[in-house]
Amino acid sequence: QVQLVESGGGLVQAGGSLRLSCGASGRTFRSYAMGWFRQAPGKEREFVAAISGSGGITYYADSVRGRFTISRDNAKNTVYLQVNSLKPEDTALYYCAAGSVTGRRRGEYENWGRGTQVTVSS
Repeated sequence: QVQLVESGGGLVQAGGSLRLSCGASGRTFRSYAMGWFRQAPGKEREFVAAISGSGGITYYADSVRGRFTISRDNAKNTVYLQVNSLKPEDTALYYCAAGSVTGRRRGEYENWGRGTQVTVSS
């Protein structure tokens, strides 16, 4: 198992940017695919972005493609989500997750952090 801790959330105005980080414990970080998901109040948790262990494969939800960028630094056991051109509808609790498959589904990830809140004001 791997322990995950997210950070970098905050309150920003529409059009602003943030960089979310997710630090992982353990020496096998590079063997995990990593994903970012988000959950707004009253809504289901939804896929945002994913990256393979090597960083060579990335996937994005249609709603964030072109505005968000996922990356990872395996030497630092950290995955990032750069979020630009934020919209009020991006407001949510953002979770990172680790799994064995670079996928878009929640069930493909076995390890989850507790989330970091992103709030976008209009």
